[in-house]
Amino acid sequence: MPTTRTESPAAVGSEPAETQPPPEPPRFILYLEGAAYAGELRGLTLWVHHVLLPVYGREVTSSSPWCSRWWEHPEAVALLHGLWLVWGELTGPGSAVTGPAEWHRDHLPSVMDALRDPQGPFAGCKPGTHRAKEAPVVDAVDPFAPPPPSA
Repeated sequence: MPTTRTESPAAVGSEPAETQPPPEPPRFILYLEGAAYAGELRGLTLWVHHVLLPVYGREVTSSSPWCSRWWEHPEAVALLHGLWLVWGELTGPGSAVTGPAEWHRDHLPSVMDALRDPQGPFAGCKPGTHRAKEAPVVDAVDPFAPPPPSA
């Protein structure tokens, strides 16, 4: 004997509920430009200044530097933005109760160690003094292009 599907009384004669598409995941800050970059940097700055540094910003020394103008160091912005994104994922609404422990174990130490390394992005910066870094020079030659014609 075939089975028939029974519907709940609420489902009979009702239209399917409209579903909203899930929100776009945040884009990594290095892919943003203009106003989008500025807005994302503003949010990151608020988090760094009001959450990260008051709780995890240890004393600045020559062996553990920090730059008071960290946002002028692209490497620092990239590292901090990644840390902030995973903070939101692991500690935000709907996250598992183990999220904060995972963030502390898997993400915070490596980022802070990289930022505070004496040879890291803040090398040469001292409290109240920012030192801009020059990117390494790269030859403008395509190493995969065909060789130039012989003369």
